[in-house]
Amino acid sequence: MNEHIMIVLAAIGLIGSFIQWFSWWVKLPAILFLLLAGIVLGPVTGWLNPDELFGPLLFPMVSLAVAVILFEGSLTLHFYEIKGVAKVVRRLVTVGLVVTWVIIAVATHYLIGFNWDLSFLFGALVVVTGPTVVVPMLRTVRLNKTVANILKWEGIVIDPLGALFAVLVYDFIISSQAGDGSLGHILASFTAIIAAGVLLGLAAGQFLAIVLRKHWLPEFLHNVFTLTLVFGVFAFANALVEESGLLAVTIMGMWLANKKDLLMDEILDFKESLSVLLISGLFILLAARMDLEQLKQLGWKAIALFMVIQLIARPAKVAVSTLGSSLSPSERAILAWIAPRGIVAAAVSALFALRLEQAGYSQAPLLVSLTFMVIIGTVVLQSATARPLARWLGVADPEPRGVLINSANPVARAIAKALEEQGFDAILADGHWPYVRQARMEGLKTFYGNPVSEHADRHLDLVGTGRMLGLSTNNDLNALSALKYQSEFGRKNVYTLSLPEEQRKKGSKHGIAHDKRGLPLFGPDMTYAKLAGLLAKGAEIRATPLTEAFTIDHFLEQYDGKAIPLFAVSPKGKRLEVFSSPEAMPRLGKGWKIIALHVPETLSASSVDESAPEKSLQDSPILSASPKEESHA
Repeated sequence: MNEHIMIVLAAIGLIGSFIQWFSWWVKLPAILFLLLAGIVLGPVTGWLNPDELFGPLLFPMVSLAVAVILFEGSLTLHFYEIKGVAKVVRRLVTVGLVVTWVIIAVATHYLIGFNWDLSFLFGALVVVTGPTVVVPMLRTVRLNKTVANILKWEGIVIDPLGALFAVLVYDFIISSQAGDGSLGHILASFTAIIAAGVLLGLAAGQFLAIVLRKHWLPEFLHNVFTLTLVFGVFAFANALVEESGLLAVTIMGMWLANKKDLLMDEILDFKESLSVLLISGLFILLAARMDLEQLKQLGWKAIALFMVIQLIARPAKVAVSTLGSSLSPSERAILAWIAPRGIVAAAVSALFALRLEQAGYSQAPLLVSLTFMVIIGTVVLQSATARPLARWLGVADPEPRGVLINSANPVARAIAKALEEQGFDAILADGHWPYVRQARMEGLKTFYGNPVSEHADRHLDLVGTGRMLGLSTNNDLNALSALKYQSEFGRKNVYTLSLPEEQRKKGSKHGIAHDKRGLPLFGPDMTYAKLAGLLAKGAEIRATPLTEAFTIDHFLEQYDGKAIPLFAVSPKGKRLEVFSSPEAMPRLGKGWKIIALHVPETLSASSVDESAPEKSLQDSPILSASPKEESHA
């Protein structure tokens, strides 16, 4: 028996890890494949029975896992982000949330036959979208920036807010069942739950903030202490006032997220990694408990409920939230179609179903089956149809115009400015704060963090981005970034600078394989040191238009040894080509522009010392100047 349990647990871990990798590869939300795997392992084959496997430990395990997931989600909710988002997003996560909740609750009551308590709870559970399902879909669909940003911000903000809303609805239901049924007793019980959750959450958040700020803990204990504190707060809150634990950990995360000068990045990264592990195992186990027979018995009623959610509730929410906005009918239509449900709905519904079963609600198990049906249905339907629908409506970007630049060093900032000058978005991703701070002071878009981290997977906005340029002085990071983003953008759109000569001399035994580095950026011999040296000695990035009289051949002949071609911009600025090698040079004609690094007359591009000091480049005036444009008759 013990050997069987170990085999099952190991298999769940391996299957979960494989599914996380596979979902990343195909650019679809992992929750879809996790739920499908759980259904196959559980109700279809009968190989996995979570109740037999864990017995009385199942409920505490699910409770603690959901507590960690909600805490990690609430750590991403910053109040300044809510204030800064568009009016449409604010309406979507407030008035629109209530509209969706009421419509789904009424439909559930009359179609499925739930009592009003379970109907309103189900409605609260499936109002949440979330970035873990929205962002992968946006990367595939490639909507225009306006719509993509609305959907992205709605997912980020509604993730913890929706979870908190569901917890409050559930707490109100429990309060109404706890006493004599009078309105006064219900309100008293509900108030006790809210007070305990808020006060304990704020106290725990403030305590952890003090501990971290005063450095009372060594660095290696930060993550473990935070995790155990979350467990302790959750358990103590439930022991003090039953069902207040989820609210307490959610408030604790929100409090920490909005404390100024409190660095939570490492803890957040740890929680994200832990959430991936918990989510992988949790959703396989939860899906394995689904009762497919119940859904079969509901038949057309379950399908009708899904259609109400997809075709009535979401469009009504968007219609109310976009009143008076400048969005076009096509943009409103695609907003009304895309709203995949995800992790919060699955995790919280399973936990509530277990607790409501214990409280005597006979229909509680169906709550999970219906929620999973909505998750699978929205993800599958919208993933398959969103891209064709976006093209038909004219709200899809025809070609990604953004460029992700690995690093915010001086060379990267100079190149980003040149691209911005030509109308192409550039995002500088770097974990070195002085570089990021300088880039922000210069008005450039940045991402503070490692571009290959899990934090980047969740928060780095790649909507409209189609290329990656590896400009870091860390060649290993360039190679790792190239390997990661090849699956995101395609190998032909990933470029890295060449290795320094001393590293190339080491040969293939100690070097990084060429097929792992992407295409050579700006030529097979271009290194960071060479670019830095040229910029430090006065080289300038300039754009030169091509005409019938001044062709690409004339350009190469006139500037032989005096300019390094970097990019080519198509007529009307619709397309960007990166110079990689002479063989890969695009066919350029009239109307194209060549963005090149022009060296001073006294220098030659091939004779520059590649050991230019970083400081001299940082002080170079060219970095604060706009790229210049030449004209040729």
